[in-house]
Amino acid sequence: MLERSSIVSAFTNHMKSTDYVLAFWEAGSTAFGRNDQWSDLDLYIVVEDNKVEQAGKQVEEIVSSIGGYDLVYKLPEPTWHGHFQIFYRLKNASPFLFLDIVIMKESSPDKFLQYAIHGKPLVYLDKRNIVKDDLVNSDAFLEKLKIRVANLKTTFELFKILVLKELNRNKGMRAFPYYFSMVLRPLIEVLRINHAPHHYNFFTAYIDYDLPEEICQRLQRLFFIPDLKGLRKAYAEATAWFQEAINEIDFEKVRNQLEKQRP
Repeated sequence: MLERSSIVSAFTNHMKSTDYVLAFWEAGSTAFGRNDQWSDLDLYIVVEDNKVEQAGKQVEEIVSSIGGYDLVYKLPEPTWHGHFQIFYRLKNASPFLFLDIVIMKESSPDKFLQYAIHGKPLVYLDKRNIVKDDLVNSDAFLEKLKIRVANLKTTFELFKILVLKELNRNKGMRAFPYYFSMVLRPLIEVLRINHAPHHYNFFTAYIDYDLPEEICQRLQRLFFIPDLKGLRKAYAEATAWFQEAINEIDFEKVRNQLEKQRP
């Protein structure tokens, strides 16, 4: 079975010998020092602007050289972030160790290098000093959070009723999805704004690292619910907690947290 280090070495050797590849690094859980045996492999490649398609073909060749794949998915273009992105499940590796590969143009303004948000990448190649911390503009980010909080106040109040509607109909398969999307997700977003604003939209990713232990323990009780009676009780607690948490937001404290730029 292929190990993480063998895959990275194969890619690094090819990247270093390719003139148009300007930078190559690993991100994801590795950027936070949290990768384990269940982690996938997030690889980022920066190339000359007219070489994205050629780089995609080279990636395919590298994957073939290490044993090939049995599943592949390329994000339809234009992608939401503007970059080429493709996923491979390798034949000779753990299915958990699938590849998430992003190819970026040198001129692309956003290369996911805000360390406070995405962690500090593990750099394998950097010919033009591309891989450096793109410091988050705290003022701009704070304004975005203020707009988001205003929207959450309205949308939460409007859509939380969907859970009760389906509970009143005794329709659990309808009520539970609404509860997770319309109640728990915005609750967690508000808690993150209070405690980990750079990751306000991460939902449950890294939640046990970003939020205090007592909050995570309380949230767990709101996630694992056995029946509709339990759901009605959890709904009442979660909606009350949302109101408390959103009223507790102090944007000056949030600003102070945003100015801590390092992950």
